[in-house]
Amino acid sequence: MNSDTLLMVFAKNPVLGTTKTRLASTVGDQKALEIYKFLLQYTAYIALEADCDRQVHYSSYPDYEDMFPNESFSKTVQPDGELGIRMYKAFEQAFSKGYKKVAMIGSDCYELSADLIDTGLTTLQNTNFVLGPATDGGYYFLGMRQLEYAIFRNKQWSTPRVYHDTLIDLEVLNYSYAELPVLSDIDYIDDLPLKLRDKFGI
Repeated sequence: MNSDTLLMVFAKNPVLGTTKTRLASTVGDQKALEIYKFLLQYTAYIALEADCDRQVHYSSYPDYEDMFPNESFSKTVQPDGELGIRMYKAFEQAFSKGYKKVAMIGSDCYELSADLIDTGLTTLQNTNFVLGPATDGGYYFLGMRQLEYAIFRNKQWSTPRVYHDTLIDLEVLNYSYAELPVLSDIDYIDDLPLKLRDKFGI
């Protein structure tokens, strides 16, 4: 542990037919896999700029030959359970190791930048939680200074209500929080910016 702050990346192992399935329904499995690998590479690039420790949480196995440099990212596997349980346990483990500020990002937000990650981590100095809302109703960034199980319970993950319901939890529990700008995850072909459509011939 080199810092009191940890950035966790939740990612799927890039296996044909298992990643970006909603996008794959339009562009095909192979193209969806290529796009996802590119997004992993991009996520590694911006995460490397963050002033903190870094960790990748893979869906199936820790990949030590991936695009996340082993000297800069520790690697682990997400525990069993639905998404809320997996996220909660990841935060719980981080705090148990002594981290004071912990944040999580996904691996499919091309609009996310290194500066915005740093803004989120810096903002945690003055508030209990920091959230980055996504256009699909979820969030692309979740940071906290203390563990709170309630925000991971009773959520309909991958639905438009996740972000709204999370804010309700924070307000009911009287936690302070800050919000980052709204960004778009890449789940469907319409989410792909023109730059990436051209890059992948879509």
